[in-house]
Amino acid sequence: MNLDFIERDACSSCPIRHRAICAKCDDDELALLAEIKTYKTYSAREPILWRGDTLHHFSSVVSGIASLTKSMENGRTQMVGLLLPSDFIGRPGRDTVDFDVTATTDVTLCRFERAPFEALVERVPHIAQRMMEMALDELDAAREWMLLLGRKSAQEKIATFLMMLIRRANLPSSHVQNVELPLTRDEIANFLGLTLETVSRQLSALKKQGIVEFTDRRHFRVMDMNALHEATGDDADGAVIV
Repeated sequence: MNLDFIERDACSSCPIRHRAICAKCDDDELALLAEIKTYKTYSAREPILWRGDTLHHFSSVVSGIASLTKSMENGRTQMVGLLLPSDFIGRPGRDTVDFDVTATTDVTLCRFERAPFEALVERVPHIAQRMMEMALDELDAAREWMLLLGRKSAQEKIATFLMMLIRRANLPSSHVQNVELPLTRDEIANFLGLTLETVSRQLSALKKQGIVEFTDRRHFRVMDMNALHEATGDDADGAVIV
């Protein structure tokens, strides 16, 4: 979706309007947010924030995908999360950034100045309520990630990762035609705790089984959604996209 984020000022037309921090806001509350918002776009691979940076803005991801990484003293880095459209960057009450945030694809952020946003959270219960809901969703996702890293096989990890992308893209069709793979094979390996060779092998296996088909190295379509869900190893009673 191509949008002019500098010229556009109508929150009602925003592609993340009903999923982001402003999802529960009425028109008057949106107007208050609009007074303190700006848009900023980052190119793929461009740093957005460094761990330890002073936090001047809170942001919602409008388009694109960013990665959260953390470095250890010996120089090793670990990708610990992905930020997809509608995800929120920053925590009110915290002065610094906890993780490195890097644009994986081209990313556009809707940014709110820190001080007025924190004041607005105190005045607008709908924003505080939505922030709590998103924090609880993030906690649930972290628990699911503990299961993935600790118990799932290589193929289950890959299938779960693909399902995560599909769910977060809000694609309703049971025959998903075109989904972007935002990470390179090497980045997927880092994210899932696998080797590059294992990632390539398992993606090829899903293709040979007729579950997914790659249109190029960065895009795929799902040929059998039920089979992909079964490949995740999750409970059969879990939510399947229909």
